[in-house]
Amino acid sequence: MTQLIGSYSMGLILSLLAVGVLISFRILAFRDLTVEGSITLGGAVAAAMLVSGWNPWLATFVAFLAGGCAGAVTGVLATKLKINGLLAGILVMTALYSVNLRVMGRSNLPLMNEKSLMTFAQHLGTAEQPTASGGTWTIGRWVIRTADLRVIGFLTVVIGSVGAVMYAFFQTNLGLAMRATGDNEQMICALGVEVGWMQTFGLAISNGLVALSGALLVQYQGYADVQMGMGMVVWGMASVIIGESLVGSRQIGMLLIGSVMGSVLFRLLVANALRQGLNPNDLKLATALFVLIALVGPSAVDAASKKFRTAVKT
Repeated sequence: MTQLIGSYSMGLILSLLAVGVLISFRILAFRDLTVEGSITLGGAVAAAMLVSGWNPWLATFVAFLAGGCAGAVTGVLATKLKINGLLAGILVMTALYSVNLRVMGRSNLPLMNEKSLMTFAQHLGTAEQPTASGGTWTIGRWVIRTADLRVIGFLTVVIGSVGAVMYAFFQTNLGLAMRATGDNEQMICALGVEVGWMQTFGLAISNGLVALSGALLVQYQGYADVQMGMGMVVWGMASVIIGESLVGSRQIGMLLIGSVMGSVLFRLLVANALRQGLNPNDLKLATALFVLIALVGPSAVDAASKKFRTAVKT
């Protein structure tokens, strides 16, 4: 049960990554690889500030701003310097590896003894320091730590708040212009909107959310590592694709909900595969297969259903 709770919490945290990828990949139609560097940047900035004694809320906010700056750099390279978007993302991602090492001072930074948002969440509703067990709840034959339930509740509120803010933003004129930029650049340019600025702003928001995910991730797992961003682009895309299959709609609100659902489901699938005996060395291979199934599965099901309906009619 502990593994299930942990996987669910990780899925919630990484849903911010999925929302960030949704903005760049689906809304802006920009193939952004900055994600693998910006999620580590968010974790590195938050970890370094926490070790230095900064307030966890401030450290998390600064991590969000740092990720936004990384996304803005990618946008400037792609729109102002006319570098291919994919290459611009690769350049920034590569540069961020050294930046992250500089921020942390070493390749791995432990946070086990530092105050973080997760320790704050574990204290919610109590005036005392949590015990080793933190109190427990018994549901059937499952025993769940109260501290874990508090963390899940805290993460749910955070993710829900971010999702609500993003939904409200995409209903504004600026948000609608950003959505239109990804759909039809020529039309939005004819309406007087600066496409390059809009893409840069969108990438800043996208990578800011990704860095926010990284900041929460390091506070949850208790350490920051310079390699933590490897494969996160695939993770985000898989979550978005799975979420689209679950909700079956392209409305922005449903896409945001689907991204969260896809992230949680994807994490639970990975955890179940590990629980069934999957070698951790094969985890990246399994992740790629999950993405392949998510990409091919819906179209294969639609094709099979069409053939079935045709056969029934004839």
